[in-house]
Amino acid sequence: MKTTVSILFAAALMLSSAPANAVKLDLSTMTCKQFIEGGEDTIKLVLTWMDGWYKGDSDQAIIDTDVFVDNAKKFGTYCAKNPTISIVNAAEEILGK
Repeated sequence: MKTTVSILFAAALMLSSAPANAVKLDLSTMTCKQFIEGGEDTIKLVLTWMDGWYKGDSDQAIIDTDVFVDNAKKFGTYCAKNPTISIVNAAEEILGK
């Protein structure tokens, strides 16, 4: 049930801020440089995905904005220093358990 609620929340969030000209994002191939240069909408989507992905099914469906912002800053700093690394590898480095 918790997973369903999380998925619905993420979908609602993404749809409410979806750009007029929607695009497909392949997060498995996106580099840190592409993430940083992707614009505000792309950055928000990736950070939200990352937060949910690394919480997993066992964590509560709670978004702690302090933790979210702290992780976003860490991720941004890491990506700025490593522009050619994939965001999946960067996320694993920053948030991996």
